[in-house]
Amino acid sequence: MELSSVQTLSPYVRVAMDHWLHPGSVLDERMLWDYELLYVKQGTLEVEFGHETIVAGNGDVLLFKPRQPHVLRVPEHGPVHQPHIHFDLHETFDSSEVPVSFKHEKDMTPEEKRWFRDDLLSGPEFKLGSLIRLQTVHPFEELLFRIIREQEMRLPYYQVRVKSLLLELLVCLLRDAQAPQLKRTSGKGSVRLEDIQLYLSENAGRELALEELAEQFHLNKHHLIRRFKETYGITPIQFHQQMRVERARSLLKHSLLSVQDISDMLGYPSIHAFSRAFKNKEGRSPSAYREAATS
Repeated sequence: MELSSVQTLSPYVRVAMDHWLHPGSVLDERMLWDYELLYVKQGTLEVEFGHETIVAGNGDVLLFKPRQPHVLRVPEHGPVHQPHIHFDLHETFDSSEVPVSFKHEKDMTPEEKRWFRDDLLSGPEFKLGSLIRLQTVHPFEELLFRIIREQEMRLPYYQVRVKSLLLELLVCLLRDAQAPQLKRTSGKGSVRLEDIQLYLSENAGRELALEELAEQFHLNKHHLIRRFKETYGITPIQFHQQMRVERARSLLKHSLLSVQDISDMLGYPSIHAFSRAFKNKEGRSPSAYREAATS
């Protein structure tokens, strides 16, 4: 029995970087040999696909596919924060030798034209378009930056780690595209998973129990866990913990607050509880993370 494309996925991450483009920047028309997944974290990006122009803004994801001509433009009114990764969906014998393309096919050598990968993500098993408007930004963003950090740090076996994370990122993207909405019928209308996610995000500065969440949205807690996990792959409380650690990472990297102050700001009962929660997620203490992030 022949395996499907999904079952044989073994991606190769070529480039993963956190990057800004200046106002007015233009990337001339090119065709990629691989895939590029670009996340518009902040700003606006204009993209020409042949005769069609689309505008991507905060929280949008662009998927550039092999042999797909495109032009990128940044409006004059501001820069764009665009972390991105280049990858092959299946690692092959030449994956490590093929660079990122900045050429159009008409300017490529015969050898370079042989580097084009098959575009499986447009096929019936995946059906991913070029512009993806995420229903839920956080899980995708979290995974993307974990890939970028792994690629930058290049710890032992990082190649295996980024392969695993990219598979998780693709699942996150596919599930988000097909995410069901959690609804209940009442005089007050519907409750969506996005509403619950927003509540978790807005309350990342304190402890939060599942019972409180279920009561807030008038839902059975077991039903809530099941539907949330079906869509996002984690429970609501695990999501909340991730949000708190992400906020801690940002404060450790970009502020002069002490570890104790950050612990207090995020509502942890003690600095020891904060350090333990942070290390469980990041694999190192808050102090060690700050030292590495600011060195």
